Amino acid sequence: MTIEEQLIRKNYYEMFLEGKEAENPVQVLGEVYLKDHVSHPENLPSIRFAQGEVYFQYKDFEAAIYKWENIANDLEPWAKKNMADAYFELGFLESAEELYLSIATDSEVLKIETGLQLLALYMEQGRTDRAVEVIKETVALNPDYPGVTKIAKAFFESKEDWGNAVDLAAAEGMRTHSPDWFDTLIDYINHGHTKPLQPDYFNNVMVGLFETDPARFESLVVSLWKSYREEASYLQWMKNFNEIFLGMETVSRHQWSDLSAIYKESYSDLMGGRLLIKELKPLIPSHLTNWLKIADTSSKLCASSAAMAWSEMFPSSLGNETVRLAEEMVLAAAKYPHAMEDSLKLFDRIGAWAKKNGVSVDNRLKWLIDSIASSENRTVLLAGVAGSGKASFLNTVLSEELMTSQTSSVVAFQYGVEPEILDISESVSEQIASYEDFQEAVGLRRQNHKSETIIDFRAPIEFLRENSLELIDVPDFNRNNAEYHPILRYLPFADCLLFVLHAEDPFTAKEEEVLQSIVSQHSEKPIHFLLHGLQGMYSEQESRAVQDEVLSRIKAILPEARLFAFSGGKLDELGSFLDAIIMKGGETARVTKIHHYIRMTISYLLNKRLEMENKLVETIRWNEEMTAKLNGAINQVHDLEEEKSSGIKKAFRKAKEDTRAEIIEKVPDILKGCSDMVTEKSDFSKIHIELNEEMNKRVKEFLEDTILQKFYLRLQDWSRYAKSEFEQGQAYLDEMAEGFNTMYGEEKLSLTCDFKVLEDWERDADRLTSGIAVEKQNILLRSTPSQILLKGAGKLLSVLPQNNSMLFNKYKSYLETEDFSETASAIADKFLQQFGIFEKSLPRDVNLFFREALKELEGAVKESNGDIAVSKEELAKLRHEPEVYKDPLTLFETKLRQYEWMSAAGRTAVYNS
Repeated sequence: MTIEEQLIRKNYYEMFLEGKEAENPVQVLGEVYLKDHVSHPENLPSIRFAQGEVYFQYKDFEAAIYKWENIANDLEPWAKKNMADAYFELGFLESAEELYLSIATDSEVLKIETGLQLLALYMEQGRTDRAVEVIKETVALNPDYPGVTKIAKAFFESKEDWGNAVDLAAAEGMRTHSPDWFDTLIDYINHGHTKPLQPDYFNNVMVGLFETDPARFESLVVSLWKSYREEASYLQWMKNFNEIFLGMETVSRHQWSDLSAIYKESYSDLMGGRLLIKELKPLIPSHLTNWLKIADTSSKLCASSAAMAWSEMFPSSLGNETVRLAEEMVLAAAKYPHAMEDSLKLFDRIGAWAKKNGVSVDNRLKWLIDSIASSENRTVLLAGVAGSGKASFLNTVLSEELMTSQTSSVVAFQYGVEPEILDISESVSEQIASYEDFQEAVGLRRQNHKSETIIDFRAPIEFLRENSLELIDVPDFNRNNAEYHPILRYLPFADCLLFVLHAEDPFTAKEEEVLQSIVSQHSEKPIHFLLHGLQGMYSEQESRAVQDEVLSRIKAILPEARLFAFSGGKLDELGSFLDAIIMKGGETARVTKIHHYIRMTISYLLNKRLEMENKLVETIRWNEEMTAKLNGAINQVHDLEEEKSSGIKKAFRKAKEDTRAEIIEKVPDILKGCSDMVTEKSDFSKIHIELNEEMNKRVKEFLEDTILQKFYLRLQDWSRYAKSEFEQGQAYLDEMAEGFNTMYGEEKLSLTCDFKVLEDWERDADRLTSGIAVEKQNILLRSTPSQILLKGAGKLLSVLPQNNSMLFNKYKSYLETEDFSETASAIADKFLQQFGIFEKSLPRDVNLFFREALKELEGAVKESNGDIAVSKEELAKLRHEPEVYKDPLTLFETKLRQYEWMSAAGRTAVYNS
């Protein structure tokens, strides 16, 4: 045991006990101290140091400190350390720390031991930051010091200080190349402790581990790959790793199965449509190059086909050597066993993406792919020109008069235990309840073949069951559908095309033209011919000649084509003929069909995006036009309101003015007529009072008995006029609403006015004309000069009877000649005062009449403006980032191309499709 080891363990004192191990060390050291006190005083510090150790062992820490306080030789730094240890044991942590920190020594061992003690002290105090500092400093002094890195590891883990734990494991792994440290690092990665670190943190570790231990390198990389997968730095990780891995020469003897699997999984994830192509272009080339480099048997085909597809879609992105290697691997690969399953998953993924982006895949394409995937039947597409008798042939085969007219739909006849008919359009699938409804449906859209439906007709048709057949009937060719006939969309679905000819005029120029068009676009599709109608039209010899002549003309175009002469009783022969001509390609052919319709689906969705943009543009334009029209309508309603308000108010004012004029005209005569009350016998001192009373009485009777009745009748006429005006206004608004609803294509606006206003007016008119409180007028009791003179003369002269004649004449003359127009005006004003208030309310009431209609128009304007804003925002998004929609579809097409390459595996040659 070395001196340093003794000092660490505090058994330095044992060197003084040689031969006396059985004796009490305190006694032995005391005797040695006494012995050397005089003869060898230079040994005393060492003896005192040893005595301190013994006291420490016996936990007499104060005695130990006393012994160590005055050590002045080389043991002084250790004595300080031991004193600090004693204070630590006594719980005097601050004193212990002060002593530990005061130790000045060149001894690496002492520094490390002091550091470990400080670590324990700081942990005791809960001073984690200082503990971290001291353990890192201690490890840095000598990581090979026994146990120091294990202590550091345990400390970091106990404190969940994963940053320093990872740093330690990475550094020690690189330094020692110890599998244990790399396994520790991998464990940290697997538990997610490295996620906050940037991917390039591990570059040196990966490079060093690759050179020494490829298997652990693979484990480390796979763990890192998985840990970064859900992090923001995932793409950076792949870019960083692939750049490093490109420069590494892989070890051929190592099977990279785990890494190859994660390359495959990651590539599939990258191509899932979440990322834009501009994000993928910097990643995919190196990703594919590296994947090819390490692909194991299970993923070689996937890797090589992915590289071929990417190279085709993005030329020059992969190096020539990589493409060459990929093509060789595809050619050498075994047949791909999961082509159907993976292709259908791709179609489902496209459908899910479309739904997420607010569009739907064409139902007809879904039906086609589902049918290809699920049916083992052989599929024959029936075609012919108008007049070929195809419907008659079908009825014979189906043993029922199902086809009563030319069809504008695509009808798929299949065997089914129970009859079931589905009408499948672009957006919906609907049940057809009966054969009658079916016959109506097949011709329903004859004028619009662009929107044809597929009618899936299943029934217990024995010919189809016995021959495992599905017959697809398409509309006849005619002059109206030549440009957009659906046959080219459905021909890839079929195993062969059977072209129906009629014996009366077989293989006409029109039929030859149609055939040439089909062959030019689908030269690989088997095309054969059925000739019917010979029976009863030609003799057997003539029939044979016709067949030979027709077949000769056909073979000039299609040398491999065959011709079958059909008559009603030859169903068995027809079945044999179909057996001979249909070359069903098994699952490979079905997968090819599915790929074709997946490609059509991608094209369909790309066109949908253009449709979406055009639809948004049209929506904006339409709503802007509607907003302008609606605002114009609002202005028209305001004008109408003003017009009706003015007319109604004017009519009311006329009724009122006519009444006023009558009052002004009639009241003076009534007042003058009161002169009949004056006689020579009248009491002229009071006659003016009596006359005033009588005048008011007669005016009141006139107003109540005559004027009110006439005014009521005038108001009735006015009410009828107002009703007529309102009805005209409502009719105008009804016409306006009908015009807008025609433009909307629905009953959106109902511009209903409030006729309750008329009821209120009629009620008010009844109330106002049912009676009136006529206020007495001061007619003859005013202080006008003539009345003062007249009243004064009456009072003064009436005392003498001879004056009565003169007073009689004066009063008579006054009443008959007085101008009562001012009084009449005053009476008229008072009478019509309450009707004036009613008149003032008329504009407000007319406004109430039109208010709801205006509200509805204003609401429609608000809605249109809202639609414009939403549509403009969506259009801006589409135009600002068209790649958000287009890129995923491009990636789906790349994935499809990959599957096409994979499906070609195992063949003698690979063809681009």
